[in-house]
Amino acid sequence: MNIRTSNVKSKSEKEISLRIKLQERYKRVRKFSNKICETLETEDYVIQSMPDVSPTKWHLAHVTWFFETFLLEKVFPDYKSPNSLFTYLFNSYYIQVGKRWKRPKRGLLSRPTVREIYQYRKYVDEQMNKFFENATDAMLEEMKVVIEIGLNHEQQHQELILTDIKHVLSQNPLRPVFFERNINIDPDIPELKWIENEGGLVEIGYNGNGFFYDNEKPVHKELLYPFAAADRLVTNKEYIEFIEDGGYKTPTLWLSDGIATVEQNNWEAPLYWEKVDGEWMNFTLNGYRKVHYAEPVAHVSFYESDAFARWAKSRLLTEAEWEKVSKNVTVRGNFVENETYHPVPINNNYQEGDVNQLFGDVWEWTQSPYVGYPGYKIPDGAIGEYNGKFMSNQMVLRGGSCATSITHIRNTYRNFFPPYSRWQFMGIRLAKDI
Repeated sequence: MNIRTSNVKSKSEKEISLRIKLQERYKRVRKFSNKICETLETEDYVIQSMPDVSPTKWHLAHVTWFFETFLLEKVFPDYKSPNSLFTYLFNSYYIQVGKRWKRPKRGLLSRPTVREIYQYRKYVDEQMNKFFENATDAMLEEMKVVIEIGLNHEQQHQELILTDIKHVLSQNPLRPVFFERNINIDPDIPELKWIENEGGLVEIGYNGNGFFYDNEKPVHKELLYPFAAADRLVTNKEYIEFIEDGGYKTPTLWLSDGIATVEQNNWEAPLYWEKVDGEWMNFTLNGYRKVHYAEPVAHVSFYESDAFARWAKSRLLTEAEWEKVSKNVTVRGNFVENETYHPVPINNNYQEGDVNQLFGDVWEWTQSPYVGYPGYKIPDGAIGEYNGKFMSNQMVLRGGSCATSITHIRNTYRNFFPPYSRWQFMGIRLAKDI
């Protein structure tokens, strides 16, 4: 498929509508990536504080490389990248595209500079604008899926930029503040209540007309036994009670791999927590401060979440149970657009008798391993490497977080991480059998 720069003399109403829709969304998403980096200094962009973290400038380049590789190189016969090595440096895990610079070594790349990365983004944006202005109706239709994947991919990396820079800044004894925000005094939190669900044969998976990832299909039915879901997230106060009751030192609460991970890493509390003069403190993107009791606990692994649930004489939801509970719930909550960059206490939106805080604040661990739904097949081509190849040794999380965009999440969205991971905004919702 080739596109040549020329003036298109006439366009259908449908074409103009699709053109404007895609171009405006492209501009919004790309602009927001730049916006969330506005408080960073140049030195902040280049650090890789652990193998799971990527430097901010690498994220900004990688999402740009995606549009260059999967769209521009395919539609422009004479397209030329600013640097032929970018496809090597900024490819992540797309084996079919070619060789990649090793992930743990991304922090060793002092060049290209931050300035050059922003120039790269500008160059690709200009080429994308050329595409939007000159593509035929057929080309727009053919490439709209790639564009939507690219934009949702960039939103995922916007979340990673925030969670990764939090880890980077947390390593600095100067306690840098990413975003200044006034913190309210802990409000009263309603007592945790259980919302019963009769279960039954339920339909799981995406069944709409909008964008979705391949791992949200096929739609299928699952049998759920009667269960109850907690009406809110677990709070810091409740998690402290677990700690003070010897939760981290009670092997019977833990899975075998979990207690081994605790012992190997000397875990005694969630990531970013430390006890100073008898008081729990934590590092946040809003600064270093005391742990607020009413906030949802965050930065806990699946292992910690599972152990807490056992301590609380309950369990975690399965992902099918979570999807059943959230099926008719409006997507609202504390998302990245709120610019809190941290979980917040349950507020005036609390509805007694309902399951609250399902979206935003923290990704909720489920007890479900990340596997394909019945009948799932990995799509052909490099795009097929996006989700399917990771269906091993990962657990499913649902609901989004304070670093997720509200335009990116839905109740069928399946996030996944290894059970020991906790640098993302990961939290806990309890469940039990009835």
